[in-house]
Amino acid sequence: MLAQKLAVVTGAARGLGLSVARDLAAAGCRVLMVGRNTEAIEDAARQLRESGHDVFPHTADVTDAGAVAALAARLRREFGRADILVNNAGVFPERRNFAQPQAGSVLVVDAEMVAATYACNALAPLRLIQAIVPLMRENGYGRIVNVSSGMGQLSAMGGSWPGYRMSKAALNALTCLTAAELAESPIKVNSVCPGWCQTEMGGRDASRSADEGAKGIVWAALLPDDGPSGGFFRDGLPIDW
Repeated sequence: MLAQKLAVVTGAARGLGLSVARDLAAAGCRVLMVGRNTEAIEDAARQLRESGHDVFPHTADVTDAGAVAALAARLRREFGRADILVNNAGVFPERRNFAQPQAGSVLVVDAEMVAATYACNALAPLRLIQAIVPLMRENGYGRIVNVSSGMGQLSAMGGSWPGYRMSKAALNALTCLTAAELAESPIKVNSVCPGWCQTEMGGRDASRSADEGAKGIVWAALLPDDGPSGGFFRDGLPIDW
């Protein structure tokens, strides 16, 4: 059945997104790999195709409404479906001051930087969900995975890094809202924290590899029909909001 499924993975040119795209393709899905840099996403897709995976590159800045509309139009025109959506693309501009937590204080943070972080981490997933859910409904199947972070957990919210923390908390709210509105459908919607991974965003000191972090995302993307919806997970286990 997976050979008939089309997965859309954003931020797929490197790191977690690349690992997720590879693993979904290895599981038998066709994968549309989305990235904002044409050369990078085409090179990533070429590498996976050379390994025998059924993947396709697509250039789009997911913060641009027109680019999201064009992506949805391609899905309908070329594939006629979209079964899995992994909202992985994200930014963490405050990380450049990671060694100076006071620079990321909510009391001094640049509100425009917070807005830009929201645009990618929360509003882009909203647009993608709005664009792709109609295709899922038409085909009677859907899995949506919002790649979140423990830094967005309200139950353990600390200080510093407000743009990233607030945007991931908003992404979690989007998960709850979408899951509730699709509760009577076969579409499952969940947030996943991949953990602290060795990616461009996470840095080399992170405790796990991108491949390790990708496993929990792929688990949520391939849930069976009786799997959970509207939850927050890490490594396939529920965690607090």
